[in-house]
Amino acid sequence: MKSRRYHGRIERRKCTLYNNLSLIDKAAAWKDLRAIVSIESTCYFKSTGKEEKETRLYITSSSGDAKIIGTGVRSHWGIENNLHWQLDVSFNEDDSRKRAGYAAQNFSMLNRIALNLLKHDQSKKRSVRGKRLDAGWNNDYLLKILTN
Repeated sequence: MKSRRYHGRIERRKCTLYNNLSLIDKAAAWKDLRAIVSIESTCYFKSTGKEEKETRLYITSSSGDAKIIGTGVRSHWGIENNLHWQLDVSFNEDDSRKRAGYAAQNFSMLNRIALNLLKHDQSKKRSVRGKRLDAGWNNDYLLKILTN
């Protein structure tokens, strides 16, 4: 069990591995399935005194212990959340009105490519949003980002 204090809340997570797969229907259909992972999360909000509990289940082919797998799950979501935060802040992705066909998926992929190109550029000490604006105003800078 691991506790963290941040942003006015205390969160506890407990990772449990279930290695006995005999009760899982068609477990053999999952290639290299070794365990079911259960992450039980309890979040206490200091300002309201409210407590929320959530259980998330995962499957894994890893033979690691609960501590290692729990850390891996947490790290994955940290990276994922950071990416989505960057896309929303730098590209206003949450405000997008694209709904027809594959437009939203296509633009999301273009935004991810642009984000990676902008992050890779070390020539300017600016935020991703600032670099994006610079690329829109300066064709030479845009070409530099696209060709590096």
